[in-house]
Amino acid sequence: MRDETILTNARLVLPDQVLDGTVVLRGGLVAEVSPGRSAAPGAEDLSGDYLIPGVVDVHTDNLERQVLPRSMARWPSVSAFLAHDSQVAVAGVTTVLDALCLGDLGFDESRMQTARDGVRDLAALTAAGVLKSEHLLHLRCELPATDMLPMLEEYHAHPLLRMVSLMDHTPGVGQYADADRYRAMRVKGGASPDAVERRIAELTAQRAEWSEPNRQRLLGFFARGDVPLATHDDWDPALVARNAADGIAISEFPVNLEAARAAREQGMAIIAGAPNLVRGGSHSGNVSAAELAREGLVDIIASDYVPPAMIEAAWRLASVAGMDLPAAVATVSANPARALGLDDRGRIEPGLRADLVRLRVFGDTPIVEAVWRAGARIA
Repeated sequence: MRDETILTNARLVLPDQVLDGTVVLRGGLVAEVSPGRSAAPGAEDLSGDYLIPGVVDVHTDNLERQVLPRSMARWPSVSAFLAHDSQVAVAGVTTVLDALCLGDLGFDESRMQTARDGVRDLAALTAAGVLKSEHLLHLRCELPATDMLPMLEEYHAHPLLRMVSLMDHTPGVGQYADADRYRAMRVKGGASPDAVERRIAELTAQRAEWSEPNRQRLLGFFARGDVPLATHDDWDPALVARNAADGIAISEFPVNLEAARAAREQGMAIIAGAPNLVRGGSHSGNVSAAELAREGLVDIIASDYVPPAMIEAAWRLASVAGMDLPAAVATVSANPARALGLDDRGRIEPGLRADLVRLRVFGDTPIVEAVWRAGARIA
């Protein structure tokens, strides 16, 4: 008996067209793609639903939300990881980079424990073969943090590492370039204005002392270019140019049009957040992903903190940016796979891994009906 699955009567979202046709899966790979219906015994009729490549998510913080589902209620680490895995799988994400934060600037000290537990559990659960989706590691490195470098020294050669991002959450730059907005946020969170001013001064001084030496050590670790590097919350075109000169090829969540345009001029891949597209704007007051998309400044969509938003965000690109469906779907499949060097997935083509998602559309919202990873049904 052959290891074969036939999916027919589907709307196949291929790299350059949407085709009413049939896909044959064999040995974990896409074996055949053809127009029309199959009359083969056992062929599964998809009733005209869409079939897209499995989603590749380059950045999700979702594990942190399972570890801490409610303030002061920390969840057991392995249970949290398994819940996270189930959530990304049912969202159609067949390859996910778990974004774990190295270095604390006083926003959430428990993140360091989450990172250590997460790296440990990622390795153990992957080796045990119990995860539905394929999980890889994305290290988010807080350059001004005094405790970032020791953790990076420990994890920089991890076999599951596939992406590293350089972050700076100091008030006055990046995501918090609007320091007044940062002040208002911290006061709203319960801090006194005097305490906020002291903290801003401390973080500014810490940035001046630690950012540059930490940056140089990080770049040294990855000088061979075998792990893709990204910068997080780009805000200054001059800094974007410096990043590109240092071999950083990805601009993740640029906070304004100027930075995104600079990234495009430098030939960098640009990542936008799925929640930004689905919500209709940035939760932190920065440039909207729809505005970036209308200017052709979105190559990749990442879930950021809501895995189910990935496919919905791709679908919205047709209405907000005039993208055709193959180009929109590529932002969550082929484009991120290419940026990560994962050339065995991201497209429905013979010879590639059979990572697939069946979708039914309700109004203008895509609904995940079924998910296959390497030809095996996982949701």
